[in-house]
Amino acid sequence: MSLDLEELRAFPKVSLHDHLDGALRPQTIVELAAEVGRPLPAGNADDLGRWFAEAAYSGSLERYLETFDHTIAVMQTAANLRRVAAEYVADLAADGVIYGETRWAPEQHLSAGLSEAQAIEAVRDGLAEGMAACRAHGREIEVCQLVTAMRQGEPTRDIAKLALRYRRDGVVGFDIAGPEKGYPPSRFLESFQLLRRNNAYYTIHAGEADGCYSIWEAVQVCGANRIGHGVAIIEDIQQDERGKEVLGDFAAYVLNQQIPLEMCPTSNVQTGGVASISEHPIHRLDGLGFRVTVNPDNRLMSSTTLTKEFALLTEAFDYSIGDLRRLEINAAKSIFAPYAVRKALVERIAVAK
Repeated sequence: MSLDLEELRAFPKVSLHDHLDGALRPQTIVELAAEVGRPLPAGNADDLGRWFAEAAYSGSLERYLETFDHTIAVMQTAANLRRVAAEYVADLAADGVIYGETRWAPEQHLSAGLSEAQAIEAVRDGLAEGMAACRAHGREIEVCQLVTAMRQGEPTRDIAKLALRYRRDGVVGFDIAGPEKGYPPSRFLESFQLLRRNNAYYTIHAGEADGCYSIWEAVQVCGANRIGHGVAIIEDIQQDERGKEVLGDFAAYVLNQQIPLEMCPTSNVQTGGVASISEHPIHRLDGLGFRVTVNPDNRLMSSTTLTKEFALLTEAFDYSIGDLRRLEINAAKSIFAPYAVRKALVERIAVAK
């Protein structure tokens, strides 16, 4: 490996696909669980962190998602949401992230009496607190929200409407997440149409636990601006007898349109999307010119950071600082922020050493 962890950590990074409820500190979970009387599978932070990582390595997205029961349980009050959000920012900044978008589902945080709007405002305030603390210590970072609807629930436009309501108050986009099989993106077509009519942005989880058709539906039926994961796009790319890559019509469309793919290598291995890091399609897709980006998905469950994800890719594919720069420029170009913000991030990353 030509790059060490400190070099990777120091490089300015952009995080597009990082779940708030999948990024709690184990010690925070222990403390908050004690306050609310939530039983945990381990009593101390070290053991709990190991439990999350081991439980997530199931080869099943559905089993992976069950680990969130514990994190969501301690994120039901405004105070707890603010704390988790502030710590989230601090942890990103410590990993060299300069811009992040955190996704989470307000509908999962209502059991203690919060409304969805109050939950969004609590996370907004926590992110602002975290950013102010980072600035006070000389670290500039911006973190915004992507509000998520759970795809297995009854489809409504409620969360999409909240994305529009708070679009100038810390929310930059919308997402759907949860189990893919049996819950296609088109179930939320009315939400996507509402957002598009109002010039808003959204990403859609697709091609993680379901096939390439789910990505096609997310793009061609629902009009996704970005795709969460998208590893199954490789199903539409074949090699001929000479080893030349032959793209199907849909893969060629995604390439030509430069639709961003939010890839999460460790998580994709954990949930069975790919067999190993060395077999992850990100390298092939990157070589073909797809706009691939690297993301941690759930830092707690995957026991990872963005720096660690790049370290794994460096080891598997001999990536250089130039490769890292290219992938981070891909991410900076794909954020749900004004052009001037994207341009400034691209310029900063382009000259980083």
